[in-house]
Amino acid sequence: MDSQPPANESTPSPAPAPSNVVDLIPFYSNYIWNRLASLYPTSNSIFLGKISNLYRQTVSRKRHISFPLPLPSDFPSSSAINSNTSADTARIHGVLEEIMADVLSNLHDIQKSLDFWQSRAEGSNARKAYFMIFERGPVAFLNESTKFVSKSLSEEPAMQHLCQSSSSHMLDRMRVLLELRSALASFLAQLYVELDKRGEELVKNPEKSLPSLLAVINGLFSNLEGSFSHLHAERESDSTVDGSYPMPLVFDQLPEVNEEGSQWTDCELTDAINLLHKNLEKLNSYLSVMVGKHRKPRRMTLYWVRYTCGAVGLSVFSIWLLRHSSLMGSSDIENWVHDAKEATMSFFSDHVEQPLLSIRDELFDTFRKRHKGVMETEEVQLTQDSLHRMLKNFCEQSTREKVPDNATDQQMLEVVMNRYEKELVHPIHNLLSGELARGLLIQVQKLKLDIETAMLELDQILRANEINFAILAALPAFFLSIVMLTVLRTWLKQDSRAQGRGRIARIHRRLLVVEIEKRIMQYHSYIEQGRDKDAETVFGLLIYSLERLYRVVEKPARATDEWDLVKQDLIELGRPQQQTSYKLTVTQRLVTVYDCLLPTLTRQ
Repeated sequence: MDSQPPANESTPSPAPAPSNVVDLIPFYSNYIWNRLASLYPTSNSIFLGKISNLYRQTVSRKRHISFPLPLPSDFPSSSAINSNTSADTARIHGVLEEIMADVLSNLHDIQKSLDFWQSRAEGSNARKAYFMIFERGPVAFLNESTKFVSKSLSEEPAMQHLCQSSSSHMLDRMRVLLELRSALASFLAQLYVELDKRGEELVKNPEKSLPSLLAVINGLFSNLEGSFSHLHAERESDSTVDGSYPMPLVFDQLPEVNEEGSQWTDCELTDAINLLHKNLEKLNSYLSVMVGKHRKPRRMTLYWVRYTCGAVGLSVFSIWLLRHSSLMGSSDIENWVHDAKEATMSFFSDHVEQPLLSIRDELFDTFRKRHKGVMETEEVQLTQDSLHRMLKNFCEQSTREKVPDNATDQQMLEVVMNRYEKELVHPIHNLLSGELARGLLIQVQKLKLDIETAMLELDQILRANEINFAILAALPAFFLSIVMLTVLRTWLKQDSRAQGRGRIARIHRRLLVVEIEKRIMQYHSYIEQGRDKDAETVFGLLIYSLERLYRVVEKPARATDEWDLVKQDLIELGRPQQQTSYKLTVTQRLVTVYDCLLPTLTRQ
């Protein structure tokens, strides 16, 4: 019996409405579009289906998957609808991308809320009490404060009751989020394994394998529906979650596929793809409500006390400012602005402009006077020549002999000192009629020569270090520039979380690799213990972690020309049939070889 197209007569169950304003536009746009498309017969819906697929791709472009699907490289992508032979396969590829992208996006939202509740649950009792009173909004603040005061007045353990209430509040949300995460992770793992298993068959024989793949995906949606209905059945009557749960999720079903029958027509495949799109929209709407009821409080709710104090302070400041403004006939603000302007200009002149001008003038004055020294070489030479002549004349007159031309000043100075010592025996007589006064004058000339020689050497040292002194004078401005450049570099690097380029971002990326390694080991342990269901959930979380690392490491890996190798290693880590030992080797290679994942100190 030939395979039949999906039934269009069945009316899909209404999906729960989105819980926030952001989701209203795509939700009601899809609703209006589906109502318009239902007015046309199924046999004429091919053109409408193509337009619908284009619209959905435009709406979900921001959530487009980045981690590659486990399909062969020659499998036609969703953007390769150019020929009749690959059109159906490419449309299936687009559906698979949307399913993977939406599931991973919902898993990310669930994981963020789950991390928040786990961090709060691990805190102290005082931290839990603070959360219950001050971090759940003003209404909860009034309710919890009233309960706390009433129980304190009735001599009941108010603090203990508040801590127990906080624990129940957090555990209820963690339980539901864990169930949702487990169900979505199992769905993701099953889909990933099926695609890895059927990839070659989809390329070789798409006419036969496409209907069976659609039937498998439909079965996965049915299993997911059962997991969510189980969640509804387990809800406790005393749950702390406000409001009621949405209606149980019911997906549309495809008819059973006869793989040995004739292939589906293009119209039938289009209807099947549209049905999968409807199921995906139902899933997103259902999860938006469920996650919205159990998600972490918004930033405005968490810090409403700070924002309230800030708003009150701003209001008081505005009133005070208005009282001193010209609107109330006061000139205080104008006077304050004038005083602040003068103080700023004075500070700039005293601490910025004048020091810079002084440094500039000192530098230019130094270089202009480089040719002028404190002592010139010619002056020293004149003093030396004069001393030489004085020594020569003294020696010739004292010894009555001609002094050789090659006699040094030191030799002649010894003769002068010997004569000087003899003259000191009778200083008064020799000072008037002897050579004592002449010897003293020669020693004064020698002292002058020594002083001029020392000054010449000092002048040469100063000239040689003029550039060093100039640099030393500019050091304050240099250090200020370094500080400003460091701040600018930190801002440009956006060193936050795993998507930045600084040290903190590298640490977060390495922690993602550690998380992947732990899940690989946990998956292997569950397989050995025969816990296939738990192993399936862990494998889905492994794909989620790989997708996160794939997103954040792409840009820095491209900057270091390592992206092709890093991408291939991440794909190898996601292969279901790959050996655990090989996967652990790949994780070690990621954190020890690739520069984009190395810590900063090791890199330097």
